[in-house]
Amino acid sequence: MGKYKLRCINCGKVYEPDEVEYTCPVCGDRLGTLEVIYDYEDIKVQREEFSKFENIWQFEKILPIEKGSYRTHLHVGGTPLYNMPKMAEELGIEKLTIKYDGTNPTASYKDRASAIAITKAYEKGYDTIYCASTGNAASSLAGLSAPTELKTYIFLPASAPIAKISQLFIYGANVLPIDGTYDEAFDISMEIGKEKGWYCRNSAINPYLLEGKKTGALEIAVQSDWEIPDYVFVSVGDGTVISSFYKGFYDFYKLGLIDKIPKIIGVQAEGAAAVKRVFDKGEPFLPDDIETNTIADSISVGKPRDVVKACKYVKKSGGYFISVSDEEILSAIQELAIKSGIFAEPAGATSYAGLKKIANTLGKNAKVSIVVTGNGLKDVKAIEKFVNLKKIKPDEVREVLKNEN
Repeated sequence: MGKYKLRCINCGKVYEPDEVEYTCPVCGDRLGTLEVIYDYEDIKVQREEFSKFENIWQFEKILPIEKGSYRTHLHVGGTPLYNMPKMAEELGIEKLTIKYDGTNPTASYKDRASAIAITKAYEKGYDTIYCASTGNAASSLAGLSAPTELKTYIFLPASAPIAKISQLFIYGANVLPIDGTYDEAFDISMEIGKEKGWYCRNSAINPYLLEGKKTGALEIAVQSDWEIPDYVFVSVGDGTVISSFYKGFYDFYKLGLIDKIPKIIGVQAEGAAAVKRVFDKGEPFLPDDIETNTIADSISVGKPRDVVKACKYVKKSGGYFISVSDEEILSAIQELAIKSGIFAEPAGATSYAGLKKIANTLGKNAKVSIVVTGNGLKDVKAIEKFVNLKKIKPDEVREVLKNEN
């Protein structure tokens, strides 16, 4: 076969890349999301080819892109993997590493997907690209497309955090704030995008986004000196990010670069646990939508589009899904900041909240990685309760300090 093909996650039908644009025409948008499959026998790679701090393009041989096509000049990927031995000891496990994607150009994991989406838009000859988002995918697409010739349209709930909305306007995107939920913004974006003939950068609908996101897993392998963790904890909204972690490790496994795939643990907010609900019901995995209510806006998804793939991939890894309360998420934000120095947005800290909740079940020899998907400055409103801004007059400072002592 060529470099890659597309396969329906539901019926298994295989398509050539030029046969279908987004999803399986037989199974539809929800059940028929596509996975990119490679001829692993034809791909020649060695561990020595990869660097711990290089960007995502170092993985070009296992990315669905053409040689010489557009690449963003911004440094996407190559984000740090921190080893936290003291935290591991406190949690009762052998090793803890934290993959922190808040250092990406627009401060979130979504830059990995947007970089690939923009490349594919150019390859396919589009002049306009769009997405629906709770905020991070939107600011990511706006930021990475800003220096390009592509017109960019963003559909997002008007209730999204102001920091994320502000990024859109700074980057010059065409912003459509929807008076409704993320799921409503998603649905109307698909209608408009189809009518206008724009290129879609929507999670799950576009099969190439997951391939960009899988580079986080590839980097964990490289940055861990190929010592693969036993568990990887990932916060879950639409289901594409968690699916990408299985896919990344799977690709390296099939290429003979690693000898195991970690158990992938999906962590959802209790008020937005739609994927967990489907997984817990068992196969066949069928969408079961809910109304959401959580402070973690980035994973506040009641109609997850990649739910089938997420459930199938997590099951294949031997992993499972858990949920945490908003209170546990808020506590995790502060604890993670104090103990590691990493300030995570609510969705980013959800993975740590999940680890805290079940660490005592993993065993003292467990090696764990958690993924922090976004910078805390993306949503400061969520942590307002920690801010005590009581004004002090200059001549009162000494007295205040004396009372604190």
